[in-house]
Amino acid sequence: MFPQTSRPTRRLLLSVAAGVATAIALGNAPITRALAAAPALASAGVTTLAAGGTNFQVLSPEQAAAAASSGRWKVLDVRPVPPLSYIGGHVPGAVHLSEQAFRGPNGRLPFQIWSSDKLASLLSQAGISNRDSVLVYSDGNDVLGTALVSYILEKSGVRQVAIVDGGLSGFKAAGQSTTKAFPTFQAGSFRPTTVKGLAITLNELQPLIGRSKVVIIDPRPKAQFEGTDQTFIRNGHIPGAKNIPWQAFTEANNADEAKKNAHKLKSLDEIRALLVSRGITPDKEVIVSCSTGREASLQFLTLKHLLKYPKVRIYEGSWTEYSASKLPISVGPEGSPAQQVSSR
Repeated sequence: MFPQTSRPTRRLLLSVAAGVATAIALGNAPITRALAAAPALASAGVTTLAAGGTNFQVLSPEQAAAAASSGRWKVLDVRPVPPLSYIGGHVPGAVHLSEQAFRGPNGRLPFQIWSSDKLASLLSQAGISNRDSVLVYSDGNDVLGTALVSYILEKSGVRQVAIVDGGLSGFKAAGQSTTKAFPTFQAGSFRPTTVKGLAITLNELQPLIGRSKVVIIDPRPKAQFEGTDQTFIRNGHIPGAKNIPWQAFTEANNADEAKKNAHKLKSLDEIRALLVSRGITPDKEVIVSCSTGREASLQFLTLKHLLKYPKVRIYEGSWTEYSASKLPISVGPEGSPAQQVSSR
């Protein structure tokens, strides 16, 4: 999924902490890890952590295979259901837990990330405990599922999260073996945990719209952004948002079929140049909002952890929530004026 550097890179380890020292290990250079934040018990029995306790890693296929066989990593195959693709072959030791299992209705909106309690139960059933290291992968165009689950694991306080460079296709293309054998495992013991400061709510977003030091990125397709696609109750975008479809960060549309892979990012220099050309610079507060939070998670990981933008948050409710509100929307290309559109 992640780009090649100008020098051979054997391992890339990135801290997901804002304001915490980050080290990138090239070759056999030592790796500096962010220290986990000290937990504070919330009144409802959910452990609340400050951002900064998770290390996010990108593993080559060779490293992923070694991690999976080491017994020190739990492996999640998050390909969507039906599970026949998992049954037909998966990374040895991988437990299938579809990305779709992590979200559902919250009494007001569909496709929202489950509560900390429910996530804890889900992860426990998959054999994961709080201190486990978790390797996540998917395939095809479902890099967004990989990114979403990685974000949810970070939000749940998992200290070590990794994804497979190139996804399952890259894993197999590198000559790594898959299996049809199902792993046997015991249930984990995951305590409900949440990390604050990664997401922004609608109430927090509203006063930031239109501010010069705030940039809203919308990675949805052009038709959804401009409102010609009539999927939602109201269609268009948050006033002032910039449309950068998620594929613009990846090799999903590479003209060379041999290099086409949605799990591969373009070079960081190319992505950085794109962002700067659109006025999205590290001094800005960046908010990523899409349809349901899935597309936004990929750009969140790239901006915050690879490009080290210090002020990046996800609007988890995204257009699903915003379109159902009474706040102004813009219809048409970037720069279209804000307007109040009646719900239909």
